[in-house]
Amino acid sequence: MHSDGPNDERGLSQQIAVTREPEQAGEDIWAKDKVFEVNDVTVSYGKKPAVRDVTMDIVRNEVTALIGPSGCGKSTLLRCLNRMNDLIPSASVEGEILYHGQDLYGHKVDPVQVRKMIGMVFQKPNPFPKSVYDNIAFGPKVLGMKDIDERVEKALHGAALWDEVKDRLDDNAYGMSGGQQQRLCIARTMAVEPEVILMDEPCSALDPISTGKIEDLMAELKEQFSIVIVTHNMQQAARVSDKTAFLIVELDATDENRWGQLVEYDETGKIFTNPQDSRTEDYVTGKVG
Repeated sequence: MHSDGPNDERGLSQQIAVTREPEQAGEDIWAKDKVFEVNDVTVSYGKKPAVRDVTMDIVRNEVTALIGPSGCGKSTLLRCLNRMNDLIPSASVEGEILYHGQDLYGHKVDPVQVRKMIGMVFQKPNPFPKSVYDNIAFGPKVLGMKDIDERVEKALHGAALWDEVKDRLDDNAYGMSGGQQQRLCIARTMAVEPEVILMDEPCSALDPISTGKIEDLMAELKEQFSIVIVTHNMQQAARVSDKTAFLIVELDATDENRWGQLVEYDETGKIFTNPQDSRTEDYVTGKVG
């Protein structure tokens, strides 16, 4: 079920057919509240652009997937959404990113507060060298939140981890399996009550069973959160996302400079079964990698 093979075109279509409701006539797929409005965004490291001129809207309570070949700027774009690129001295962001209509990069906006509202789960599980309990409690304590015990239990329930760890909350998190550690990191993100969860290839280091649990969890979490996921696995994008953005690597005439470019952004079913751009079709059918 969780094959990484990019060429299973028939399998992709079948998965989408099972998981996506048919679009109603005249339905506006962008009618939900917009969480992010990304307008002509270019991100550079030094003088070299990593991704250029991206414009897209991300709506509430959906899973939005960013797919494309290595080096197309997926993770760079994702990190723009909670100002993680601020932590890279050479990074600069041009254009406009609105979060509920407010300029995310406005002078009066506190990046720390941004990262509280817009959490991040990384490619490799990164639990703190602390107990399971302390991993979850850390953020709420730093932020001065109350009812820490309740928040820990609620977050672990939300990450479908409570039954597995409720009797060993004092054990070091490093003793957990990789899949459990990643769900712990998701629970740690949830504990500070964000609105959005960003996931940067959260399953790439996990086995198929753990991957399945994370994917099932995403389907449940989107009822509470808006999720944006970077994934190299197209089958995963087809299974879990409502909308998919496809990016490619563009080269200049000298082939020395390259950057990511958004090619197409639409409902996941359309991207995988009826894309509007031939480059998207070539990628999702495995003609190019």
